[in-house]
Amino acid sequence: MKKWTIGKPDPKAVEILSNQGGLSSVCAGVLAARSIDTMEKAAEFFNQQGDGEILSDPFLIRDMREAADALLSAVDDGRRICVYGDYDCDGITATAVLYSYLECMGGNVEYYINHRSEGYGLCSDAVRRLAESGVELIVTVDNGISAIEEAKLVAELGMELVITDHHQPGEILPEAVAVVDPHRADDMSPFKDLCGCGVALKLIAAMDGGDYSSAMEQFSDLTAIATIADIVPLNGENREIVRQGLHYLENTENVGLQALIAVSGVKSPVSSTNAAFSIAPRINASGRFGSASEAVDLLLCEDPEEAEAMANRLNQLNAERRKTEADIMEEIRDSILANPDILHKRVLFLYGEGWHHGVIGIVAAKLVERFGKPVFILSDDGDYTRGSARSVEGFSIHKALTACAEVLTKFGGHSGAGGFSLMKSDIDNFDNALQKYAADNFPAMPVLTLHADKLITPQELSVDSVKSLSVLEPCGEGNPQPLFAMLSVRLLDVAALSGGAHTKLKLTYGNSGVYGLMFGTKTAEFPYKAGDMLDILAYPEINTFGGNTSVNIRIADLRKSGIPQQKYFAAKDAYEKYKRGEGAEKALIPRIVPDRNDLAVIYRAATEKTASFDAVYYAVHSDEINYCKFRLALDIFEELGLFAVDRYCETVSRIPADKKVDLDSSVLLSELKKLL
Repeated sequence: MKKWTIGKPDPKAVEILSNQGGLSSVCAGVLAARSIDTMEKAAEFFNQQGDGEILSDPFLIRDMREAADALLSAVDDGRRICVYGDYDCDGITATAVLYSYLECMGGNVEYYINHRSEGYGLCSDAVRRLAESGVELIVTVDNGISAIEEAKLVAELGMELVITDHHQPGEILPEAVAVVDPHRADDMSPFKDLCGCGVALKLIAAMDGGDYSSAMEQFSDLTAIATIADIVPLNGENREIVRQGLHYLENTENVGLQALIAVSGVKSPVSSTNAAFSIAPRINASGRFGSASEAVDLLLCEDPEEAEAMANRLNQLNAERRKTEADIMEEIRDSILANPDILHKRVLFLYGEGWHHGVIGIVAAKLVERFGKPVFILSDDGDYTRGSARSVEGFSIHKALTACAEVLTKFGGHSGAGGFSLMKSDIDNFDNALQKYAADNFPAMPVLTLHADKLITPQELSVDSVKSLSVLEPCGEGNPQPLFAMLSVRLLDVAALSGGAHTKLKLTYGNSGVYGLMFGTKTAEFPYKAGDMLDILAYPEINTFGGNTSVNIRIADLRKSGIPQQKYFAAKDAYEKYKRGEGAEKALIPRIVPDRNDLAVIYRAATEKTASFDAVYYAVHSDEINYCKFRLALDIFEELGLFAVDRYCETVSRIPADKKVDLDSSVLLSELKKLL
């Protein structure tokens, strides 16, 4: 079960936004729930600035004029320029955007992106090769702010360096003709959250004298994809870049992008969701499983037949990426089933040999979603090992890595994600340091939390209300798609979609009927039946079929109505503490040790059909049976050979018994009774 929070927007703020702003009540409720609760804040959100300007003057970014002048001078003089990018979607698109512009200006330009094996950012060996090939000016995109020594090498080799980046700088800046980064301490520009391609877009506008019109028309489509893919906040100037970019993406003139959209199966209109889950992963796949230059070449391609072949190649690489992820997930499943105590740690730490470094971050994110805990994954890399981490709200990856710095050779990141390296000999030391940090700072660990904007009423679940939410687009990081809570919803029917790979629910909410879609939930594993009362978090969507328009909901999470989540998580925490060998609070012991009656109730609730832990728990929960007691009972029945328990999938089924089993023969039950 995931933790839920449900926003409670101020009714007065909703009334003001609705009456004065012309917004629907449901849309006003979403904004108010997100603390956009005045007309001034709403105007700022919708980019309605008094002077009519939405994107700020590019020259407000420190060193932007110097960067533009250096590049224009190099173009005029015919000097050889190299655009030096990064191998993720942001760096690839930024490379294609700046290269295209400089080429159109008549520049003598080439580009370079590291292979993943060369690591991130300016590489000394690559810099030397560029110097030997006659490059006279290097301009970085989406990297360079930490390249202190490499910048010195560029100067020693007689080349000029212009840095454009959006990552946090250190105390010392690299030596360069210009260092363009909105996060510089001495930068006074008003908007700091640009991605690398966004900075490159502003550089192009600066080279056009500060006018955005041409830059936006030509390159906002790619910049929008980069902004969405790099998970920077979709507010302020980013919101406008993505809004315009998605508009231009509809009829993009970029031949390679046309081919990529076609092979991705994206239907018009292209949304931020399409960009995030269909287009960006295929661009990223080139840097992970091939060469990032394959994606750059596609985005620069002008021949439709060549572009189609290149796009198919990226599609193939993306399929390879998905298979690799699945293979790693399967190895992790086997590891967990062999040693399920891994799951009881405060922080999940997993190590494997040969796991592809390009996908372990994605795998970590999926495991966070599955288990609701911070996840650190480490993969063998010869003498050194490299890892990736993802977290839940409230547990900072960067702080955790900082606490373990003594056993790390390199690390970086922020609160939600990070990367790190260490010697093979320090793997156990790192795990111990990580768990100690968590234990010292989090008596109760934060859990994965879903934030609903508000409770939506049956009356608000109308076609007009749902259509009104479109003014909040584009949605993404910092401006998520509106998520609503629906309480006490009656389940009428369960139907299979795509041969049972997905599930469709027929629901009654108040006096309204609605269909709920659960993509990725197999119908055979759906734990509820007709007549059950459910609480649901969902995204409402417009469905048009046969000329009729209605509202469907895409379900993010659901549970049996009436489950007190605070008690659930407290009991789950008590169970994990006991399983870690930390014992149990004396006052809790009588409440967590199952007696014969509790065991009988739980035994009867399980069947030979596989069911999720939560589904069985929902059937038995009461004042007498909390989640800790329930899980201990599952462990007892598993020990006695009565239950088959899969802790990776969190499912249980009853094993047919051919003879009577003595409960007192359970070692675990005996240990628990001694605590009483």
